[in-house]
Amino acid sequence: MTARLLLTCALVATLAGCQRREEAAEPAPGPAPAQPTVTPADAAAPLNFDSKTQYAEVKLALPEAIKTQPDLHARLYAADVRDLRQFAEGAQADLSEFGGSGMPGYYRNIDWTSGAETGKLLSLGREVAEYTGGAHGNVAFSSVLWDKALKRTLQPAQLFRPGADLAALDRALCDAVNLAKKAKDPTIPPVRLGATDTFGCPRAIETPFVLAPSTTPGKAGGLTFLIAPYTVGPWAEGTYQVQVPQSAFRALVAPAYVDEFAGQPVKPPASAG
Repeated sequence: MTARLLLTCALVATLAGCQRREEAAEPAPGPAPAQPTVTPADAAAPLNFDSKTQYAEVKLALPEAIKTQPDLHARLYAADVRDLRQFAEGAQADLSEFGGSGMPGYYRNIDWTSGAETGKLLSLGREVAEYTGGAHGNVAFSSVLWDKALKRTLQPAQLFRPGADLAALDRALCDAVNLAKKAKDPTIPPVRLGATDTFGCPRAIETPFVLAPSTTPGKAGGLTFLIAPYTVGPWAEGTYQVQVPQSAFRALVAPAYVDEFAGQPVKPPASAG
């Protein structure tokens, strides 16, 4: 090997070594800083919404208790605001079509209230009062039962054992309805299960309910059923909120939730009317 060749090889080896040292000295680019993800829950949905035009007045109210469950909060707020805006648009279309002169505007009020909250469950009742013309407005109820750990809503049937016979709960609800009717007016005739020719007792699984507060802290003492006009009687009777103690249905509750019930239901401060 000639001297020139040896010098060339040494120079190449030196340059390669320098390049390797430079590569080692230069730190590898790190991951880009994580950008915060803004979810609907992070947006901190409000507890209230209202809007008024010449055609419609709409309102939404959510309870303070929902703040502990931001995913549910954001979901309910978004759904109800969308519902109210669609209602307002429909009111404008209706009243504009009929001229709107001298006709009262429509309204829809959505009011959420808290039922009992246990270690696993949060319950909320939803009352919708609306007017779209006619002699009087309408009232409707619905409810949400929320599993706080799983962050999902439960269908009413999921609170109970699969395939459970809820006949005992139906009878307990019917008895509670008749007691409430009698307390409101002793002359009101009672209702019964399975009635087809007049007003009858509703099935428990088909009736909105929330957890009833209990004499045992942190537990539910039963269920409070929310009953709208025309369900068990004429409009003049108004609404009913009736309680069924957990002792009447505890054996029917799904194992995952049976320990959420104990004690006796605490009566609400004022009955619906």
